[in-house]
Amino acid sequence: MGERKLKIIGKITHYYPKISVAIVELNDEIFVGDRILIKGTTTNFEQVVESIQIEKRNVDKASAGQKIGLKVKDRVREKDIVYKVL
Repeated sequence: MGERKLKIIGKITHYYPKISVAIVELNDEIFVGDRILIKGTTTNFEQVVESIQIEKRNVDKASAGQKIGLKVKDRVREKDIVYKVL
């Protein structure tokens, strides 16, 4: 098995700890079902995207330039980078 490829798709701009939702500013598309890696100074975990929200509405995908709400399984911080695992 070869080296996994990672592609930067956005960055965290806010985190709501009570509901475990991160706000992500996208520079590429993301789909429900994608495997992502969130990495920062003290953040480093992978998860599958289970839900994406735009303006409190559930969507299956989002595109570059959009800001999304993303349910995360662990704490994230502002400026953490979101990668798509290819």
